[in-house]
Amino acid sequence: QVQLVESGGGLVQAGDSLRLSCAASGRTFSTYVMAWFRQAPGKEREFVAAMNWIGATYYGHSLKGRFTISRVNARNTLYLQMNSLKPEDTAVYYCAARTKQILSAAPTDYDYWGQGTQVTVSS
Repeated sequence: QVQLVESGGGLVQAGDSLRLSCAASGRTFSTYVMAWFRQAPGKEREFVAAMNWIGATYYGHSLKGRFTISRVNARNTLYLQMNSLKPEDTAVYYCAARTKQILSAAPTDYDYWGQGTQVTVSS
C-alpha cells in the first residue's frame, strides 16, 4: 500500500509561482511512475505531468514550459514547480503513483492517489 500526501497549494495571483510537493510512503517509491493531475470544478481530471524512475518526463498538452515535474527518490518526494500561473490553472491538484513502469496520461492507469491540494489563481 502506498500513501500519498500533497502540500503546497494556496491562493496566488496570476503570474505567481507555486511548488507542490507529494510525500509518499513505502520503500519502492523510486520504482513507481509518479504523476500530477488536476481537476477544476465541473471538469474531468486532467493530466499535468509524469516522471519515471530514471527521470524521463511526459507533459500534458501546453503545460510544458510553465510546469516542471521532478522527484527526489531518497526523500520519497515528488514536486511540481508551476510558474506564470493563470486563472485557468485553478484546480485541485492530485499526486498519483503507478506501479507499472510506463509513463501514461490516463488516470485509470494509476494505482494510488493522494487527497489533493487546492490551487487558486486570482486575476
